[in-house]
Amino acid sequence: MESESFTPGPGRERALRTALGAYATGVTVVTCGSEEGPLGFTVNSFTSVSLDPPLVLWCPALLSPRHDAFVAARDFSIHVLEAGQLEISQRFADRADDFSGIDWAESEAGVPHLAGCLTRLDCRHFASHGAGDHTIVIGQVERVTHRPGTPLLFALGAYGRLAGTR
Repeated sequence: MESESFTPGPGRERALRTALGAYATGVTVVTCGSEEGPLGFTVNSFTSVSLDPPLVLWCPALLSPRHDAFVAARDFSIHVLEAGQLEISQRFADRADDFSGIDWAESEAGVPHLAGCLTRLDCRHFASHGAGDHTIVIGQVERVTHRPGTPLLFALGAYGRLAGTR
């Protein structure tokens, strides 16, 4: 198959999305409390920003009905999903408020903490910046909970895991 070169712009959004999707990412669920109750958001636009201070970022889409609640949240948690947590990823990709059948507990700050994740980063809102059709949300990591395991991955529109893992 030959490579394709193009200039991103109107009419090329799908091609750009496909090209960007070749970069494999881990899968996270960001949670926060809201006036309507606990909310979850499946996110792969997550990255570390700084170790000192400890900062991370993620990027909700402006058109998401969850956008405003998450950008306004003072406290939130980012959960790095384990390979066996595909259902949780799919659940929060579809609905923000459906915690039924999921093992979770509410933190002192009112943030849902999902059980069984590889890593949970409990964050305080540090800054947010508009960036095209998304907002960059930067959180200062206040507490880390981590255990070893195999992460859930996403690339080319599909979920997967590291080769050689079960």
